[in-house]
Amino acid sequence: MSKLELARAGRPDMKIKRHGAGAFAAMHRAGLLAARALDLLAAEIEPGVTTQSLDDLIFEFAIAHGATPAPLNYRGFPKSICTSLNHVVCHGIPGQRVLKEGDILNVDVTLILDGWHGDSSRMYPIGTLSRAAERLNAVTYESLMRGVAAVAPGKYFGDIGAAIQTYAQSERCSVVRDFCGHGIGQVFHDRPNILHYGRPGEGQEIRPGMIFTIEPMINLGKPQVKIKSDGWTAVTRDRSLSAQFEHTVGVTRSGAEIFTISPAGLHHPPYAT
Repeated sequence: MSKLELARAGRPDMKIKRHGAGAFAAMHRAGLLAARALDLLAAEIEPGVTTQSLDDLIFEFAIAHGATPAPLNYRGFPKSICTSLNHVVCHGIPGQRVLKEGDILNVDVTLILDGWHGDSSRMYPIGTLSRAAERLNAVTYESLMRGVAAVAPGKYFGDIGAAIQTYAQSERCSVVRDFCGHGIGQVFHDRPNILHYGRPGEGQEIRPGMIFTIEPMINLGKPQVKIKSDGWTAVTRDRSLSAQFEHTVGVTRSGAEIFTISPAGLHHPPYAT
């Protein structure tokens, strides 16, 4: 979610939706389907493959399972998934780019199933990676999971951002500030806004029934980004590598319930398929 979308999502004092057991069950189904789509890609992504072929595969998977790709035609986005390669931070548009040895690729999938959105993304290594790229993937995944671990009733949204920022910066990486996680459910982008940086105890209180994404974007270099002329693709200004992992979670009475867990155990690379 961009700063513009963040503003559209409403003021911080506006009410955040809280959902019941029926919504959680529906989000489990949608989240599982998105996770299965990402599992499918683990065996398909390799040198010589185009990002458009991945888009085609997920579109066909979605339709075959009675779902719709949420990004397709969303505010004019032309494809079914986002494919963000190397120094692309997010919102990369699939096309005829051929993946090559040493690339790192984020694939962001959101599927609408029975009116509910399952949203998740993972990093995929293309062949053998540099040590720096491997390390970035590992730091980014750990940043996500530390953010998830910070979710509990009575804590604050700032606790999520602080957990991510503190860890990423301790690993000499930077946190992108131009994009954030977001509320989700029957609406693609909703309140609350989940910043991936912050201070403990800041922001609104986390309460049971809230559903949102956590999706930190972590750079090897500086955090600044710019948007390319297509109006979507965000890249690092210094052309340093960027990575992202994303889960959709629901707040329970004891913590966070992850809706987008990989059923095949393919949570982060390397993927044994």
